[in-house]
Order: sequence, then structure tokens, then C-alpha cells
Amino acid sequence: MLGSPIAHSLSPVLHRAAYAELGLTGWSYDRFEVDEAALPGFLARLGPQWAGLSLTMPLKRAVIPLLDTISETAASVEAVNTVVRTEDGRSLGDNTDIPGMVAALRERGIEQVGSAAVLGAGATASSALAALARICTGEVVAYVRSEARAAEMRQWGERLDVQVRTAPWADAEQALRAPLVIATTPAGTTDALAAAVPERPTTLFDVLYHPWPTRLAARWSLAGGAVVGGLDLLVHQAVLQVEQMTGRAPAPLEAMRRAGERALAAR
Repeated sequence: MLGSPIAHSLSPVLHRAAYAELGLTGWSYDRFEVDEAALPGFLARLGPQWAGLSLTMPLKRAVIPLLDTISETAASVEAVNTVVRTEDGRSLGDNTDIPGMVAALRERGIEQVGSAAVLGAGATASSALAALARICTGEVVAYVRSEARAAEMRQWGERLDVQVRTAPWADAEQALRAPLVIATTPAGTTDALAAAVPERPTTLFDVLYHPWPTRLAARWSLAGGAVVGGLDLLVHQAVLQVEQMTGRAPAPLEAMRRAGERALAAR
């Protein structure tokens, strides 16, 4: 697992749990503090024993020119979180965050929605739009803090063929009435919205996993709404990484989830 900062990452816990369940005793998965400047040198030093890499910020875009090829999914959002080494030494980049989001929603019975709302406009928001391109048949409203961010989200919508309308963050309470709300903002950002959760909320996908639950997620659940959390996303995208890196499918989703839950409970 590469990134900076990286000490907080749960990915080693999930991947190691998968290796144990699959009986892959000779496999290891570790964290490496690597920033953009150090990335080219790190990749150049990789030996043939490396099956693949997971990447987090700020490396998801920086790694692209260093790879032999990337998938259509990764290209759609210009972000790679998974690199797999082939037998002939080529490096293939993919993005498992997008199908991971879709899988996490489908696990909760969300196969398709007529409209949705996205809170935030960062890198995760673009992945959310890419996921919504697969399951949302109508408009997506993105609530953002600046016109520059609004313009970026509209551009992503055009690129991903998603009907995106932007609205100011001051109106974010309106987002909570959408059939599906995806919160992609940093910890604490949506706390003030908790008091505005409607009496009959639908589905909230909050991409955070620590601290958990967020105030918004806790209030949403208390009101009877369905909540998909950041651990759900983390596990589902890690399942896809394990399958790509090891060639073993299906990966042990439940064992990985239990390992993640234990690790979070210990924090």
C-alpha cells in the first residue's frame, strides 16, 4: 500500500485477512510511505516478487504516466488505485473504487435509482459520479462550496455521461431528500446536516470509516434510513484488488469485513 500519509490505512488488515483465508501463506502486504516525488524510484526498484500495489492519495493520478496501460474505468476518472504486475513484467493500472461503490450499494439492495445527490466535489466525488453513471437513470445534484468546484463537477458529468446539476453548499440540506445521498466530504463536514435528516430518509452512502458513525450517518440510521459506510466501500474495493493480484476468486469478503471491523473497534 503506497501513499502519504499512510499509517491510518486499513488495507493491510483486509488483504492479510484475505491471504489467511485463502491459504496464501507466502504472501505479504505492507504500508509504504511514498509521496509523488519518491514514486518513480519506488516503482523502478520493484522486483519480480511483487504481484501488485494499492495506491491512495496523492498517488492515484501521479502513477498513471509511470504505467504501461490503464483500464477504461481508471481512465474515466484519471485515477488508479490498483496496479497489477503481469508475468512479462508489464504494469496494469485499474480503479476498484468505482465498482466497489456499486457493489457496496448492491449489497444493500440498491440496483438503480432515478436521481441522487453528492455532497462534495473532490476526487472521491468524481468516483461517485462514475459509480452513479452505472446505476442512476436521472439527475445528480452536486452540492459544492465554490463555483470552481461546481464547474469541475459539471465537467466530470459531461465526461462520464451523467446529468449533473450543481448547487451551493448552503443548500445542502435539500440533498437529504434524494433517493440516494453520497457524502464524500472530510470528517466533520456534514455534522451540521444531521439535524436536518428527514423523518423518512432513504439511503445514505457516507464514504468515511473513521470516526464511525459520523453524526449524519448516526442520525440517518436512527431515523430508519439505510446507511452504507466507508468500511463497506473499503472492503468491496479491496475484494477486487485481492482477486486481481492473486488470481483467486471470489475473495473472502466476510472475513475481510470482520477483520476491518475488529481493527476499527480497537482504535
